[in-house]
This record gives sequence, structure tokens and C-alpha cells, in this order.
Amino acid sequence: MRLKILLPYRVFAIKERVLNIVAETELGSYGFLPNRLDCIAPLVPGILMYKTHDEGETFVAVDQGILVKTGPEVVVSVRHAIGGVDLGQLESAVKQQFLDLDERERSVRSTMAKLESSFIRRYMELKHE
Repeated sequence: MRLKILLPYRVFAIKERVLNIVAETELGSYGFLPNRLDCIAPLVPGILMYKTHDEGETFVAVDQGILVKTGPEVVVSVRHAIGGVDLGQLESAVKQQFLDLDERERSVRSTMAKLESSFIRRYMELKHE
């Protein structure tokens, strides 16, 4: 298989001759082999593992995103990814960076929704006067 890990602003990795991939979804971990049917899987913050002939097992911490398998090509598109460190550090990176970021984004979205509803309410009050 050919694995591409894409970030919004760059290509994180392109790996050839990938033997298998394990990714975390909302329903648990799923393995992908070369002969698996084409599919799409929503990813949650976690550890993506892939194995190649040359490098063996490699672990990458990924934020939420999507995995698309079409034929021999697997494309993983995520907001953030961290690689090149040991598995223990990756697991703590997922918890600290990606999950905390999601919590901050929820807080910002909640604040923006309150501002928008306040703006709409005031606009409607002015319109009726």
C-alpha cells in the first residue's frame, strides 16, 4: 500500500510498500491490509501505526481527521500529527496537545455562538423598533 498523511498546510509523510495500518476511530481500532475493500473511516485523536518493509513499525500521533482507502492508496488527512518520538511520548502528546486543543476549540465555539445569538437578538430588537 501507499500511505499519505496530509496536514492542512503540508504533506506530513508519504510511505511506499506499507504492509499494514492500524488507526483509531470512534468505534475502536481498525486494521487495514492491502486487500481490504475500499473504505472511509473517521479518525479520533490517537496513535496511527503503520508497518513497512524498510522501517518496521512506526507510530504517529494524529489529531481527528479522516482515513480514505482506495485500492492500494491510503490517505490520512488530519489537523495535526507528531512523529519521530517513542510511543510513550506520543501517547502523552495526544492527551496534552490534541485533546486539550479540542477542549479549547469547544470553549471558543461556545463563546462565538453566544456572541452570534446576542447579535441576532439585538438586531431583531432594533428591527422591530
